[in-house]
Amino acid sequence: MAREPGSGETPATSPASQREEVPGNPNYALKRTLVGHRAAVSSVKFSPNGEWLASSSADKLIMIWDDKTLKIWDVSSGKCLETLKGHTNYVFCCNFNPPSNLVISGSFDESVKIWEVKTGKCLKTLSAHSDPISAVHFNCTGSLIASGSYDGLCRIWDAASGQCLKTLAVTTNPPVSYVKFSPNGKYILTASLDNTLKLWDYSRGRCLKTYTGHKNEKYCIFANFSVTGGKWIVSGSEDNLVYIWNLQTKEIVQKLQGHTDVVISAACHPTENIIASAALGNDKTIKLWMSDN
Repeated sequence: MAREPGSGETPATSPASQREEVPGNPNYALKRTLVGHRAAVSSVKFSPNGEWLASSSADKLIMIWDDKTLKIWDVSSGKCLETLKGHTNYVFCCNFNPPSNLVISGSFDESVKIWEVKTGKCLKTLSAHSDPISAVHFNCTGSLIASGSYDGLCRIWDAASGQCLKTLAVTTNPPVSYVKFSPNGKYILTASLDNTLKLWDYSRGRCLKTYTGHKNEKYCIFANFSVTGGKWIVSGSEDNLVYIWNLQTKEIVQKLQGHTDVVISAACHPTENIIASAALGNDKTIKLWMSDN
């Protein structure tokens, strides 16, 4: 039987955090709505330094995908700073490395691209999966990249060489809709199209916790760790809500309402209690939520 993080080391923090009292529930409220994409927004990510918000977009309503770009936004002003072009099919996901000088993107062209933020230049292209890429993420040191795909696999890559180091597969093989390293880099959070989020000890290939209650059977839903206030798991949902779970107890502690379509992505600010959420074609907006807990 896999050891629960609560009985040993806490995935997102240090062992001492187990002894802390359970924090009060969050009270996130809508503060700003960003409008700019002309198609469904598929992903949003804060840079680790908190200065930028990246978003990617695709039109889910038609078969010809007309937005194959990655955009870099300024958080304070809400302005688009850079548009990165190079993928041959629509861009589904993106993420910054810890120094915030690189951003990676995953596409329905089945590739992962590594970009330089300052110049917008594509530095490396990885032929990553046999089906569309649903999620990409750097670990805390920027040395590893995790990717998830409709092919049901999670792959871990060496960021410098582009070599595939490990492939993780779920027994039932549902499409993997999200992968993310924990803040300490020892665990991976995955989402799949069976209404579940799972916390993994990826070095051992073991599932430690499963989070349920949201709706996720059709779309690739992105999730996140929130560690600036309490220790939460945050995810979008097909019922147009943002769900927040207690990381250790797996209890749903808050639901955020405001979007008018499937909430496909949720991102957490690295130092402040801010959540960014993005929704699909009937909405096309990015919402910023803040909590004082």
